[in-house]
Amino acid sequence: MCNLYTERASAAEVAAHFGVSNPMATNAGGEVYPGGTGMVVREEGAVRSLQSMIWGFPLRLKGMAPTAKPKPVNNIADLQKPMWKGLAAKPQWRCLIPLTAFAEAEGTKGAKTRTWFNVKDQLIFAWAGLWRVSDEWGPVYSGVMTDCNEAIRPVHDRMPVLLMPDEYDRWLNGAFDDALGFQQRCFPDELIEMTRTDELWVKRKAAPEAPPMLI
Repeated sequence: MCNLYTERASAAEVAAHFGVSNPMATNAGGEVYPGGTGMVVREEGAVRSLQSMIWGFPLRLKGMAPTAKPKPVNNIADLQKPMWKGLAAKPQWRCLIPLTAFAEAEGTKGAKTRTWFNVKDQLIFAWAGLWRVSDEWGPVYSGVMTDCNEAIRPVHDRMPVLLMPDEYDRWLNGAFDDALGFQQRCFPDELIEMTRTDELWVKRKAAPEAPPMLI
């Protein structure tokens, strides 16, 4: 699962990278957690826009009190599941999630540290995502996951579906089979850079109130 990533680029830099001609101001932070705000690139009528959304589709579990906060489903395990297929089959609900790195936890319980991954020679890169408008939080998004490649396997067995710049249009506008193809492919090992740190995974002041989920 991917439960933390960074957006350490300005809205103007992100807009330039993704071909957004009229970027909107966002309140997305440098570190993005489930239930927090991130930048999303979506397309409408062949025009790309940059928008702030909440990371995670709200989900109410059985037995939850009516006043309880929904859980953010921030990772998508299988695009063919009913919860996702209806959105993934319609290009207008696909999006690009801009990021500068993503992290996985590594180490022993209670002392896990952050191991960061980025795409070689790309300050900004894209994670394939879906979005919709929710009653609870307004516009929300979630990122598509896939089996890890060998570069990430020492740390985790899953990874985000990463896209190269020449693949952005096919993710945003291609057929449903194109979207499935991205989830089923293996991202090239040689394009991944890993940085291990001694930074603790849990930063309690910054952690989300609701636990992350993958469906």
